[in-house]
Amino acid sequence: MNIVILANRDLASNYALNLLLPHLSQHHVSVFLSAKVGGSGSKPAELNSLAFFEQKLFNQILSPLFEKLPNYQGFKTFSQMSRILQQPVTELNDINSPRSLAKIAKLEPKLILSIRYGSILKEDVLALPSFGVLNLHSGLLPDYRGVMATFWAMLNGEKKIGTTLHYIDNASIDTGRIAGHSHLEVQPEKSYLWHVLQLYPSGVNLLIDAVVTLDNGAQLTTTEQQGGQYYSFPDTEALKRFTDKQLCLVNEDELTAFMLEHYIH
Repeated sequence: MNIVILANRDLASNYALNLLLPHLSQHHVSVFLSAKVGGSGSKPAELNSLAFFEQKLFNQILSPLFEKLPNYQGFKTFSQMSRILQQPVTELNDINSPRSLAKIAKLEPKLILSIRYGSILKEDVLALPSFGVLNLHSGLLPDYRGVMATFWAMLNGEKKIGTTLHYIDNASIDTGRIAGHSHLEVQPEKSYLWHVLQLYPSGVNLLIDAVVTLDNGAQLTTTEQQGGQYYSFPDTEALKRFTDKQLCLVNEDELTAFMLEHYIH
């Protein structure tokens, strides 16, 4: 089956792809990346710091080092993934443009998978795959639509967070039919980024099971969403409330341990 994966050029997407791609080896897979999520407007300093750990540190500093190491055995960087795919991993931020549509259409995808992709998919893209477009949202729908769902769930004192596998049926955000949830107990002493990364082993399993089901000719069991709330990037006031609750966005020791476990052996 021809599968197109849309992801973001960040650490969590890379981790998710490393978990997912070995299970898709019998399929023809192409990966396209967005450079970021959201617009180019200014953000609070705390979010810029988070972006450094999620993107710049991994993409600009660590990945080039990993790629130079002889006999490197850790999880693959985006560039190293290109060796096992139909074509090199490509950055694609204007997916709804005629040129990008033609590029995707040429691959004749039966299924599109989205993981943290930074652009809203419009009707022409959604019409391409006969099996539809499935998105792995890093939040529990319908209660936590939008961006940084884990942040808002932790701020709201939720005991559990999770992922939602859902169809993208139109250009609205995180409203499509739900095909499954995964759950994770919140550990308040752990950082936001730690929680985000911990979502993906179980979340990716939802994707793997869905691909198997569709490839076998069956349909996914889905439920329509009712109600819910949309969240955007937190402002300074929300970030202060997060800190006041003794929560943190990034813990460098946790991140170091994660990298040692998965990327640096």
